[in-house]
Formats: sequence, structure tokens, C-alpha cells
Amino acid sequence: MKFKSTSIPEVNIISPIVHYDDRGYFFESFKEKIFYKNELSYKFVQDNEVKSQKGVLRGLHYQLNYPQGKLVRAVVGTIIDVAVDIRKGSPTFGKSVMVKLSAENKKMLYIPEGFAHGYLVLSEESIVNYKCTNIFDKNDEYGIKWDDKKLNINWNYSSPIISKKDLNLPILDEQEFLPKY
Repeated sequence: MKFKSTSIPEVNIISPIVHYDDRGYFFESFKEKIFYKNELSYKFVQDNEVKSQKGVLRGLHYQLNYPQGKLVRAVVGTIIDVAVDIRKGSPTFGKSVMVKLSAENKKMLYIPEGFAHGYLVLSEESIVNYKCTNIFDKNDEYGIKWDDKKLNINWNYSSPIISKKDLNLPILDEQEFLPKY
């Protein structure tokens, strides 16, 4: 695995070493020892899989009492994955990282605890898998409006499909509860 730090040092793009032959391919999508060596959280307690159609935008979500670090990859299709630093006092507070993840490029995005996460589906459909460092707790669910002007995220998509819940999320400046740096 190759680890590449982004403009927010705690967020990493991970490119697996893929072994191809006439049967197909093989790669390691996670190896505890390598994550430890690269000083990334390696204790994952929950895996999630989400299927979506083209144009679906999910997020920007986070948890506060049970913060979730995530290792995200597109198993089918292509997505634009976004991590936003929402840690009060962080030098990169309000900044984001945007990465194209696809079944073809096999890249993964490591998003540590203290970040909001969301993605937009670019392909006809996608299946996204992500490992989480903490459990999902419906009572600890928070979010930031996907098109918050202060975040300045260019989704480059005219009319995404967004859940009613996500459409009604507050902007970053209206958040009452944010993690500390």
C-alpha cells in the first residue's frame, strides 16, 4: 500500500498494490501492521456498504460522542469523496479534501475522527464500502449542509439527489456541537 498525505495531513489517500493475472486481480485493502506503521488508526469496529444511483449526494455527516474515522472505497462505480475538517481550533478548520474514488483506480480515502464526510456518485450506480473506528449511533448523528458557501466545495454537479434530512442540515457556522482539535 502506498500512503499519500493530502492538503490536510491527517487525511490520506491510500493506493493498494494490485496484482493482476489472467484470473483477475488481488490486493490488500487493509493491513493493521501497515496502518500502524503509517500512524493511522487501525482499530475498525464496523463496516458499512451503501448502494446508490448516479447523482446521489450523501453527507456531510459526523458523530460527536462516538466519532468515526473512516476508510472509504468504491467497490463499484465512481464517487467524489469529501472530508471536511470540523475540529474547533484546527489550523485546517473548514478546509476540505476531495478525491475521486473508483472501482477502476482502487484508491481509498482515510478520514480520521473529527471530520465530516460526504460523497457524490458520478457513475450510473455505486457501491461504497467503508470501515469505521466507532459504532454508528443514531442519537449521535450530526451533519453540515452539503452546499455551505463557507466550505466552498465544488461538487461540479448541477442537481444532486439529496435526502430530506441532508437538505435540512445547518451550515458550519450554525453548528452547536463540533469536535475539538
